[in-house]
Formats: sequence, structure tokens, C-alpha cells
Amino acid sequence: MADNTQNPALHPRDEKDVLDAVQWAISERTPIEVRGHGSKQSIGRPMQVAHCLDLSGLTGVTLYEPEELVLTAKAGTALDEIEALLAKNNQELQFEPMDYRPLLGLNSAGRGTIGGVLATNLSGPRRLKAGAARDHVLGIRAVTGRGDLIKSGGRVVKNVTGYDLSRGLSGSWGTLAAFTELTFKVMPRAETQETLVVSNLDDAQAGDVMARAMGSNAEVSSAAHLPESVAAKFLDGGLPEGAATVLRVEGFAPSVDYRLGKLIEAFSPMGECHRLDAQSTQVLWQEIRDVKPFSDDTERVIWRVSVAPGDGHKLVASLRLHAGIDAYYDWQGGLVWLRMEADGEADLVRASIRTLGSGHATMIRASGSMRNEYPVFEPQEAPLAALTRRLKQQFDPEFILNPGRMGIEL
Repeated sequence: MADNTQNPALHPRDEKDVLDAVQWAISERTPIEVRGHGSKQSIGRPMQVAHCLDLSGLTGVTLYEPEELVLTAKAGTALDEIEALLAKNNQELQFEPMDYRPLLGLNSAGRGTIGGVLATNLSGPRRLKAGAARDHVLGIRAVTGRGDLIKSGGRVVKNVTGYDLSRGLSGSWGTLAAFTELTFKVMPRAETQETLVVSNLDDAQAGDVMARAMGSNAEVSSAAHLPESVAAKFLDGGLPEGAATVLRVEGFAPSVDYRLGKLIEAFSPMGECHRLDAQSTQVLWQEIRDVKPFSDDTERVIWRVSVAPGDGHKLVASLRLHAGIDAYYDWQGGLVWLRMEADGEADLVRASIRTLGSGHATMIRASGSMRNEYPVFEPQEAPLAALTRRLKQQFDPEFILNPGRMGIEL
């Protein structure tokens, strides 16, 4: 893995500096790494770059109107700072972006920047209900790999005409443009939250319970299943013994109490039911979001696999016939976190996904040699890969920005 932290850094102070830096890199045909706090730097193919465009100096909330549920901040503004500001007004980023630092073995002070949130399209356990970062962004300002300053969207919800570049650039991992300013929709926090734990279901039974819960009128906001092999690592072992299928309910206290009662009535015949209070609920879902059970070592390979919710347990069962793995399920079973006991099993993971018919896998943590040998992001079919290359050529024809990080080649 190339140690990009040793590359000379460019430290823009404002949007004009970013524009000047990218235009200079283009004129010199010098590839650069676009980086905020570096909290997700090791995800993706190793990059061979000459300089780092460090956007962490572009900081500050430039607009916050709590009554209008809108916030604008410069791209290098720390996510922690934004969440603290929102909390003072009992508001939040409802898509609850995850923190990759524990999983990647990082001790950095900041968990990332607001620009990095959209660049990687972060989300959390509310994904099925609230969506991801791309579903909450209202507008952006950015500098493309052509050296052009672009603006898309604005500061109200219904403001898009033509192409919605705000969403289109989400999840591009800094390969198409460097964000300089972003506007997000924010939402009020729920008055309270509790979690129902249904104990000792196997993976298939848990899939059925989660599907029924998410489809019910109980308005479950998150559903996850923690097999026995990992459940004891949550809440410092404070969950009931055995496997735990967990359902989060949020809202006004009387409503939460009523809806949890209906869920207990429905699922108590399937397994012993327990309720977690608001404090334990907050901690549990943060640990699920940030993959706590796989953060106790930094050596084994970690996969983030997205499949149809009903297929998650089938994928894991298939893999366990051939490899030693640990796994748990979020998003009603549609997001599977896998820890592999051995390197070199990327082909097995992706072959199992193809057997299911759809899905994609991202190698989140791996050795540098494995990141060079295997595609980190899900390989695309030829027509989609051709479209991706054309998109890259339109936004960054000289391959200046984060070249090769997503495996896109000329």
C-alpha cells in the first residue's frame, strides 16, 4: 500500500485555493489524493499520487436554519462538530452516518468531514427508512477534475432542474470532484427510542421476524440480527444470552410503548422478548452501525455485502460451507458484515453473490497486497463499466483526482 500520508500536502484555505490547486495539478499532469480527515483513506485501491489535497482546512457552518431544517457547511467541517450543533437544537442527520475508525484501527481525533460523508455516501441502520447521505443532500459546490467550479441544487428541497449532480457525485469517493461546500436536510430527533430483543432465533427465523416487523404498522425504524457468535460483544455483553434479533422503535413515548407492546404480542411465541431502554438502545445501534464486534483486531479481512434482505442468511450459509467466517445482519438482513478467517477468499464471496442473482460486496479492510490483487469495489458488468469510464472522462479526463481508487482505468 502506498503511504499517501507522506506525499506533500496542499492545504487550501478556501474554494478559490481548491480551484487553483486542481488547475495546477491538471497543468502539470500531477495526480492528487483528495482527503479530509483520512478516516476512510485505506478503503479502495492503493493510489499512486504525487500530492495530497487536504480539505480539512475548509471548515465552518455557513448557514443553519433549524426552523427550515437546513444546514450548509464547508466540506472540511468535522462531522462531530455538525452533529454537536444539531444536538443543541434536538436535531440530527437522520441517516446516522457510520464511523469507520474503530473498524480500520484508527485513533484519529475526527471521525471524518461532511464532504467525506457525501463522497462515500455514508448511512447507518436507518437506511431502509431514512436512506443514505445522497437522499438528504440538497446542494453542493465542487471543483471537478477538469478544473471547473460547479454548483448543483440549493438550500430548499424542491430546487433541482436538469441533472442532479448533488446525488450523482455521491459515492464517487473523490474520483470525480472535490467538494467545497454542501447543504443537507436535517430532521428533528425522536423524543425517545427503545429496542425489542427477540432471543435465540436462527438466521432464517430472524429474517422472517425482521420482514414481518418492518412490514407491520409498528413503524420499526431499524432491524438487525446478531448471531450468538457476535451478540455477546454488543453492550459489553449486556444483551440477553444467545442470538439477538433487535428491532428499534422511535417516536413519542406513549406511541413507542404501544408499538413495542404490539411487537411483543406478535413475536413472543417465537422467542423470549426483552426491552432495552433509550440509553441502551442508543449505544446498541451505534455499535451495530460502527461494526463493534469486528473492531477487536485489525488483521482479518472485512467485507460489507449488500443483498436483498431475504438473501443475507442464504449468502452466509453458502459461505460457511467453504470458509471460516463471522457475520451479522443489518437493514433487515440486506446488509451483511463479514469477517473472513483467511485472506484470498474474494473470489468465493463474489461467486456466492452471483449465485444469489444480485448484490455487491466491498472489501472494507484488507492487507495492501490483497487490495492490489482483488477489486475492492464490486466489479461492474461491461456495459456499466464502459459508462463509468465515460463518466470519469467527462469529469476528470486526465485522471487527476484519486486515480485508480475505485479500480477505474482508461
